[in-house]
Amino acid sequence: MFTGIIESFGTIRQITKEGSNVHFDLSSPISSELKIDQSLAHDGVCLTVVEVTSEHYRVTAIDETLKKTNLSNWAVGKKVNLERCMPANGRFDGHIVQGHVDQVGTVQRISDQDGSWLFDISYDPNLGNVTVEKGSITINGTSLTCFNSGLGKFSVAIIPYTYEYTNFHQLQVGDPVNLEFDIVGKYIQRMLKGYTN
Repeated sequence: MFTGIIESFGTIRQITKEGSNVHFDLSSPISSELKIDQSLAHDGVCLTVVEVTSEHYRVTAIDETLKKTNLSNWAVGKKVNLERCMPANGRFDGHIVQGHVDQVGTVQRISDQDGSWLFDISYDPNLGNVTVEKGSITINGTSLTCFNSGLGKFSVAIIPYTYEYTNFHQLQVGDPVNLEFDIVGKYIQRMLKGYTN
């Protein structure tokens, strides 16, 4: 389990395809602290560390993960938001984040607010996900509060610290972003709608 509070960047050093899987080799200030079989959120995607060396670590994404996230767009040199699992005695500084991306959204507009940045995000509402005004949303693994909530759209405001210490400063209009909707909202949505099959 995660909280959506980004603790470090990882930089993609190498991408290797093996069958339908893709291996990502990354370097990070926390690389030396990682262990094989450890869960680590990468832009909000929970991936397992499968190899650790003195210079990098490796995670593997299977085909299902590549289809449901923006990992297929990753390239060498990209900065990735990293968060290790929350320890049992840790504090919830963000909100409950599972590291399970619900769908990919798109950056529609970035507005400089002279001290903060406003990001307008769109997503396909046909998948059944919703946001609520002042509710929680995770974008690329970052816990945020959404507003201007509507059908298939919402906005978030990014303070300077978050802008600098996450990869929001790299985002451009049209970029795909990983979205994980609030777990409480997802359960309520399921209870109300039930199952169709």
